[in-house]
Amino acid sequence: MDKSQISEALRLLRSYHDLSQIDLAAQLNISRSYLSELESGKRQPSLELLKNYSQHFNVPLSAILLFSESVESGAVAEQARKVSTNAALKLLSWVDSHRRGKAA
Repeated sequence: MDKSQISEALRLLRSYHDLSQIDLAAQLNISRSYLSELESGKRQPSLELLKNYSQHFNVPLSAILLFSESVESGAVAEQARKVSTNAALKLLSWVDSHRRGKAA
């Protein structure tokens, strides 16, 4: 099963803040197994959980929703969404890899 974009965004957000799944799950008051399923794309987060992420990490909910938004207004809009989402994911991945490199 391919990871959804929202799953990858949530994983990178956690990783960027140097939190383990156990620590973040405790802070969000969810189980570690549920968090693991979210990050692997096996489960989809509720809007309420996304709001909790938004508040916890002080990130606008709209920024998180960018990764899961579904645009239904034609091929051009869909292509624009894919390009912007992929660019944002690449940026988050780059930040994540640089943070890991500095920790080593």
